[in-house]
Amino acid sequence: MKKVLIGAIIALASVLIYKSCADDNAQQSILKEESMLIQQELKQVSKLIVTEGHFVEVYNYADSKELFGTLITADKKALVVVNAEATISYDLSKIEYEMDQTQKTIRIKLIPEPEIKINPDFEYYDVTADYFNPFNAEDYNAIKQNVTTSLVKKVKASSLKSNAENRLISELSRIFVLTNTLGWTLTYGEEKVTSIDALETMGKAIID
Repeated sequence: MKKVLIGAIIALASVLIYKSCADDNAQQSILKEESMLIQQELKQVSKLIVTEGHFVEVYNYADSKELFGTLITADKKALVVVNAEATISYDLSKIEYEMDQTQKTIRIKLIPEPEIKINPDFEYYDVTADYFNPFNAEDYNAIKQNVTTSLVKKVKASSLKSNAENRLISELSRIFVLTNTLGWTLTYGEEKVTSIDALETMGKAIID
């Protein structure tokens, strides 16, 4: 009877160990599948997002050079019309993240900042210059620098910025929806992402 009882205990223990191992393997398999799904989604959003806009700038350039104190000056001026294509872009392949399978957590460590690029086309009108103060390369460089600075301010104040923000949030929300559906946690930095509203706040922080 004692041998039968010992045999039954050993058999039961074997069944429990086997079941435990099988459950662990099943759980590992599920985690592996979930991890692969999330990694695949991250690859899907890892593309360059570009928002484009067209801007026009009219710029008056003037410069005076004193010849004999303030009595005589040599002046030059130009009217410049600039048509520019501007873009705000993100290379989401540069997202830095960690995947913790034990805690079922995706930690986004870094999202690349937006890149603003401006391609201006300059047209010069009413260009006049004195013999003693001619136009040179420094003048054209100064015009380009001043116009570019002005255009960057216009881009940042325009709807192009909010459109870029919306597109960024749209891509990031795909990651949030998937992780939330699978029962995983998404964090950015030290902050837990709990809703699309939190993503909106994140997107504004990145663009600003």
